[in-house]
Amino acid sequence: MAAEADKLYVFNWTEYMDPDVVEDFEAKYDVEVVESYFTSNAEMFSKLSAGGDAQFDVVVPTDYFVPRLINAGLIQPLDPSLIEGRDNLMEAFREPSYDPQEEYSVPYLWGATGIVYNTQTFPDPPESWGLLFDPELNPDQPFALLGGDPQVALGMACAYQGAGFDCVGQEPWVEAARLAGKTLDRPNFTGFVDSTAAVEQVARGVSQVAVTYSGDVDYRKAASPETYEDLEFFVPEEGSQLGVDTLVIPARAPHPELAHKFISFLMQPENAARSADFAYYRTPNKAALEYLPEDLAESSRLEDERRDQLVTTPLIEGEQLQMLQQIWTEVRSR
Repeated sequence: MAAEADKLYVFNWTEYMDPDVVEDFEAKYDVEVVESYFTSNAEMFSKLSAGGDAQFDVVVPTDYFVPRLINAGLIQPLDPSLIEGRDNLMEAFREPSYDPQEEYSVPYLWGATGIVYNTQTFPDPPESWGLLFDPELNPDQPFALLGGDPQVALGMACAYQGAGFDCVGQEPWVEAARLAGKTLDRPNFTGFVDSTAAVEQVARGVSQVAVTYSGDVDYRKAASPETYEDLEFFVPEEGSQLGVDTLVIPARAPHPELAHKFISFLMQPENAARSADFAYYRTPNKAALEYLPEDLAESSRLEDERRDQLVTTPLIEGEQLQMLQQIWTEVRSR
């Protein structure tokens, strides 16, 4: 079997894994890491459902999608004897609600969902979801919304309406859907885009404000300061999503033993720090903080990151999930 494990297949978000860390793993285990990419959790779920659970060894879903993958039989329990480094995690990331027994996933990186905007167009905007949902705050400047999962889309509207980003149930979802429907009808709505495309659109002037993830803005500003110098990011005061991206192994992964080694490799403090520093996302790995630049180390300490504003996306399934998807389908099909 060892001769067959000459490749490891990883399904990940774009620009989310340090190539040097990957190369070091390849050198240590004499294997080739083959990466494929997705732009939303919904896209990832569809791919795994269509047979991808037998094509990939390691996948990087966001926290609230882990139970959906478990319930669909698309990921396998981890072998705790083969996972090293879980004790390095901060207490806030142990025994999480999405995987309380720590059976199926390991936290990789975390960030916040918020708003990216052009400071030339909005020199001093209110730090509110109203920049998207209130036509008085933004009557004519083009704006985009985040594509992908409806729970996040309606969560933003729920937060703006005072129901909290973690709203659940028919009443808050219907109210959020009404607001979303009106928003989609506005002439300056440019469409749904994923997080990385949102940053690019604002940089190019296609949109002046959009929804993205914290690290995607930081990554580009660091890589090309002049190109993105007019872009800034904020977490809306009404509250937003704390997103924890995790490492899981698909149910029929071709190389599960090597997958466990890869996850353990990423959990080593130095490698966890390199991953965070590369992607400009925060690490849940307490032991990695000493290897990070001071600003990233401080922002990675969850208790210091305006914690009361950030909530994990609540777990929904069954009839509630069907209701949510139906409500969102009706919004999008108007």
